[in-house]
Amino acid sequence: MAEIMVSCLRQHILFREMKTVELKRIAHNVKIGDKPKELEPTLFEDSLFVENGEPVGFYIAKIPEKLQKLVDIADYELNSKRVPKSEMKRSSGLRDDAMDVRQYSCIIGSIPPKPHMRRAYATKSSVHAVDSARVFVKAMTLAGMEGLKIIDAVSPELYKVHKESVEGKVPEKWRFADLFTSSISNYNISAGIHQDNLNVKGALNVIITKRKNSTGGNLYIPDYETTLNSADNSMLVYPAWRNMHGVTPIIPTHKGGYRNSLVWYALDSFSKAG
Repeated sequence: MAEIMVSCLRQHILFREMKTVELKRIAHNVKIGDKPKELEPTLFEDSLFVENGEPVGFYIAKIPEKLQKLVDIADYELNSKRVPKSEMKRSSGLRDDAMDVRQYSCIIGSIPPKPHMRRAYATKSSVHAVDSARVFVKAMTLAGMEGLKIIDAVSPELYKVHKESVEGKVPEKWRFADLFTSSISNYNISAGIHQDNLNVKGALNVIITKRKNSTGGNLYIPDYETTLNSADNSMLVYPAWRNMHGVTPIIPTHKGGYRNSLVWYALDSFSKAG
């Protein structure tokens, strides 16, 4: 039954004529910690990314209806008081009381050991123990699993590498949504240039964008001088450990405007977590 579902999904996605984009590295002066400037997107279409003949990720401008319904639920719940959030205190050039801009994040799934915080053991996010957040956690779990089906449908080769990488590094008890360890929802957060060096090498990130009355907030990858259009209901699948990347400024166009990034990822911190 699962194979039939993936086959149908593959036919649905490939019917949209996904193009192949050859990624070519360029020299640049961008450094970790830099803040991306406002940049117009350079890529809008459904695309499979290839480097040196090997697939490395892909972009879908509009996710299938089933996944869209799940992320709509997750986005709605995150915007409610039912889900605990961490308010962001750092400056990212976004807070504007006149536009009612808020910035916060929420992590679910597994949390790695943090000896510097006197916690030398892995644990589950405390959000899972909050009764009012159950709908959010379930929606994010199912959405992550649906994202894996899409990876398999678009590129079985990418799916195989991701699956083997995660299963080889992460004990089953610390996996989230089958083949990730964790998920973070970043609401109105424009991250500076960084590289996810703590992720499982070979694993993929799934990034789905929800937005309303806002512009910007696009993912910039300086190695390829590429800015991906983070449109509402778009999905990016990419190995975030592979390159530096950052998010362009998020600009609300109306009061309450926002851009929410829902991310599933696998951390390489659980192999000895028991």
